Amino acid sequence: MSKSSIQCKLFDKWGFEDIEVNDLGLAQVINLKPVRIPHSGGRHEKRKFWKYNLNIVERIVNRLAQTARAGGRKAKAINIVKDAFEIINLQTGRNPIEILVKAIINSAPREDTTRVSYGGIVYYQSVDVSPGRRVDLAIRNIVDGAKMKSFKNRKTIAEALAEEIINAANNDDSSYAVSRKKELERHAEASR
Repeated sequence: MSKSSIQCKLFDKWGFEDIEVNDLGLAQVINLKPVRIPHSGGRHEKRKFWKYNLNIVERIVNRLAQTARAGGRKAKAINIVKDAFEIINLQTGRNPIEILVKAIINSAPREDTTRVSYGGIVYYQSVDVSPGRRVDLAIRNIVDGAKMKSFKNRKTIAEALAEEIINAANNDDSSYAVSRKKELERHAEASR
């Protein structure tokens, strides 16, 4: 076999080809470079903004490793994401990486508020959110939503993560990430 006929697939199942980021603002920070296992060994840690060179699946894994369920063990977080992707594939019949990218686009807030102090008076001002922070907030809210749905519940974290990603991809209000985005944008609109 030649090198051109070999394709790198995530977990040897899902390919990265034909996946597009429809939001032009997020296209530069959502990295879809093909990887087999989402583990770079922390090479991005030493330099500023190098986390945007990480594959988007590894960024979800890294955020999931910070939860109490994974407890800092990245191998456990990788297995949780792998199980969640299996569930997404079974429920939707589509590539879970494509669903994840769509979920991140739908749950990335475009506006936020910041605190401004002027002469001892504090008020909130509406600001635009940078593309990198939009992706960071979307990933954080997706993982936090999955963590809350599986806490003190029979549902596993993988099932909750799959449900959260599918709901966010469908722009459903039952997704914590989408409802959080709408709440942030509503507050920002009120403080213009």
